[in-house]
Amino acid sequence: MAVTFEKVAWGGWPNCYRIANGTVELIVTADIGPRVMRYGYVGGPNMFLEHAPSMGNSGEAEFQLRGGHRLWAAPEHMPGTYAPDNSPVNVRIQNDVLDATGPVEETTGLQKQIVVKLDPEGTKVEVRHRIRNMKQWAVEVSPWALTMMAPGGLAITGFPPRGTHPEKLAPTNPLVMWAFTDLSDKRWTFLEKYLLLRQDPAVARPQKIGHYNPKTWAAYLLGSDLFVKRYDAAAANGKPFPDMGCSFETFTNGDTLELETLGPLTKLASGDNLKHVEFWSLHSGVNLAEITDAELDRVVLPLI
Repeated sequence: MAVTFEKVAWGGWPNCYRIANGTVELIVTADIGPRVMRYGYVGGPNMFLEHAPSMGNSGEAEFQLRGGHRLWAAPEHMPGTYAPDNSPVNVRIQNDVLDATGPVEETTGLQKQIVVKLDPEGTKVEVRHRIRNMKQWAVEVSPWALTMMAPGGLAITGFPPRGTHPEKLAPTNPLVMWAFTDLSDKRWTFLEKYLLLRQDPAVARPQKIGHYNPKTWAAYLLGSDLFVKRYDAAAANGKPFPDMGCSFETFTNGDTLELETLGPLTKLASGDNLKHVEFWSLHSGVNLAEITDAELDRVVLPLI
């Protein structure tokens, strides 16, 4: 089936674009962003957060949670990281691709773009992110793609290949903590090959952790639907990553859980841009009998 593009009202915003292929659909709104606000099976639930208090609104002076998938520039700092994305964006559809380009941010001088390409069949999506430096001087930034997931699910990410001692003596990857990270929190599950984080709407306390994997991936199990996002961090060819070397971070609180990929730190001259590409897929009928390495190897790993 061919990919279709349709202008629709959605979520309280009058100017949205629905991208569909008969199996899955995505919603990108032109009223704020750039953000992808929905990804799910046609007629099925949204895998992404819809933050009710800020849905359908625009023009606010401060950054809004909203939900969906967005693009930031790392490292995180105030106020630049939290530049509002509450203004209309330019949406262009050409052939089988939709791109949404925001205005130049007043606080950062950066311009952000998200480009979405849905496969004609199945669930696969290529999501290209671009950040352009519109200042008159160079800046060093890292692309940071954040997907806010619907509440009540389970995040899963994998470490680089494991080894044994003393055959493998060199370290393989960082595991990075924040000042508010609490490894005793019951929402965490640490396995040999995998790290899991459960989103619990009853627990407001934030948690965050990061790591590096040359073949970065993360998944989110909501009911029996599994969202997967992948990013090739090895393509950075040795460039340093932000946040003590993270290519992936996950964060949760009582509202949502975020799956975040990060690109390498890049010095952008005036007018230059960088690109960061994720690949998404959605899988139905996914059930875990138990939370073990062997079960994740059997059920999740073949879908990555």
